[in-house]
This record gives sequence, C-alpha cells and structure tokens, in this order.
Amino acid sequence: MVNLVQAELRKLLWLPTAWVGLLLGLVAAPALVLVSAGGTRRAIEEGIAGDPSDTAFQPLGIGLLGALILGVVAVSSEYTSTGEDAPRARQLTTTLTAMPRRYRLVAAKAVALSLLVAVQGAITAVATLVLTEVVLGPLVPPADPGRAAAAVLYWVLLGLLSYALTLIFRNGIVTLTVLIVNSSVVSVSYLLTKVTPLAAYLPDIVGAHMFLNEVGDVDIAPLTAGLVMTAWVTALLGLGAWLFERREA
Repeated sequence: MVNLVQAELRKLLWLPTAWVGLLLGLVAAPALVLVSAGGTRRAIEEGIAGDPSDTAFQPLGIGLLGALILGVVAVSSEYTSTGEDAPRARQLTTTLTAMPRRYRLVAAKAVALSLLVAVQGAITAVATLVLTEVVLGPLVPPADPGRAAAAVLYWVLLGLLSYALTLIFRNGIVTLTVLIVNSSVVSVSYLLTKVTPLAAYLPDIVGAHMFLNEVGDVDIAPLTAGLVMTAWVTALLGLGAWLFERREA
C-alpha cells in the first residue's frame, strides 16, 4: 500500500494542472491578506469587522480552491486521452492494468491527495496567519494553533469531497465549475440556509464552523462541524468507490 500511495503521489505531482492547484492554494490566501490589509484595518477600527479572532482565518477560504483543484484532477486525469494518435486510450487503462483492485486504488489516491493537501494547507495557514499578524499587529488576537489545525483539516476534507464528487460524476470540468461557483461566486448552500437552518449542515457550510466563529446565522460547535463534515466526505467517498468498482474502465 505504501508503494501504491507513493506512485499515486508521484503521478499527481507530474500533472501540470495539479501544480496550478498547488500554487493557487499556496499564494491566494497570503496575497488576499496583503491586498485587503487597508480595508480590513479600517473595518476593525470602525468595529464592523465581526469577530476579530476570525480575521486571520478568513483569507484561508480562497486558498481552498487549490485543494478543490487537486481533488478533481486526481480523478479527471485518469479519464483524459493519452494522445492524439490514440484518442480513446486513457491513463485509467494503464492504471487498472497495474492495479486491478479498484477499492485499493481509490484508497491510495485518497491518501496521496490528503498528504499533499495537508502539506499545502499547513504551509498556507502558517504563512497567512504570520502575515496577518505582521500586517495588522495588535488589531487581531494571536492565532489559535488548534483553529489553524482545524482549518488545515477542512482543506483536506474539501479536497477529498471534490475527489469523491469527481469519482461519482466522472467529469472534472463540471465538478470543478460547480464547486468553484458555489464557494466563490454565489453559494447555493448559503442561500438555502435562508430557507431552512438545516442547510447549514451541508458540507461546504458546516466545515467552515470548524475554524471560524461567525458563519451565517446558525451556531455549530467546531467538533460537531468536523464530525458532520467527515460523515459527508465518508459517505460520498463510499458511493464514489462503489460506482468506480462497478463501472467499465
């Protein structure tokens, strides 16, 4: 299993699109801290910024787009044509020849993805929190290491969520478009919370409660949020693996 995880990790790191996700995840959040520093400072001084302890963690929300991309390409790359000379040939054929046990393959990909996103998230969280402290100084309280760890875990779970959805739909473009639009342009989940408070337990909303104190109108304890988010990811991964096992290559 260790060799299989290493192979999947190397395969993922060879993908140009994966490096887009890696760089986006590493750069976006710190860049947002710098770009929004003036506005954030004024908002805190005027008392309209909300919970000051959330200030350092909020920029991490944009960085998670990198984790979403990594989760998608871990699967979508397998369905991409290997070349113009053989438009029907896909990487998946070679992968399944080398590893015909599909459940094991899904697990290895999930572990490789989790390791990569965890490292990405940890580096980004540290850089973002340190930069926020440098830029805003005493205007924000010191970052809680526990909340930082929860933010990294949220990144990992979101990466696995996008991985599971791509396994289910077998279409990286559709999956990535829906996830990015929902997380950055207009959140359907957030709009649904205006209809029913139960929508606050949808995965993209509930996970934010793991490290942010103010998320919408429904209060959810960090531990509860983490358990609910994990349950969503586990269920979707199980469904994705089951479908992957039964589909033709």
